[in-house]
Amino acid sequence: MNAATVTATRWSQGWELTLEGEGDPATQVRTLDKARQQVIDYLDTVDPDVDHADWVITVLPADEADAQQVRAVREGTTAAARAQDEAARRTRDLVATLDRKQYKSADIAGLLGVSRARVSQLLTESRAA
Repeated sequence: MNAATVTATRWSQGWELTLEGEGDPATQVRTLDKARQQVIDYLDTVDPDVDHADWVITVLPADEADAQQVRAVREGTTAAARAQDEAARRTRDLVATLDRKQYKSADIAGLLGVSRARVSQLLTESRAA
């Protein structure tokens, strides 16, 4: 996976974006929600033989304290997503196990605190996997 880290420094017209390891700003953007695409466009210009569309572009504020908080929040979000995926997998596995043990869907729903319809969805997902 290719990646680039970019430092965003505020200026009067928006933000200057500097690629990690480079001294001068590479490009500018008015708002940071457009920074990823702006950096990809810049990289495509300087290296047209490489497709940058799938690159992971990490934009961090120039203020180090703010950058640390952004990193921490992103790491927390990633960890939470992984935990959610693992919990969903374990739930599907458990529903399938209980179903094989001939628990009724209503009983499984009661044990897991979900609706009967959700149990049905989980069974369908586990059978498709």
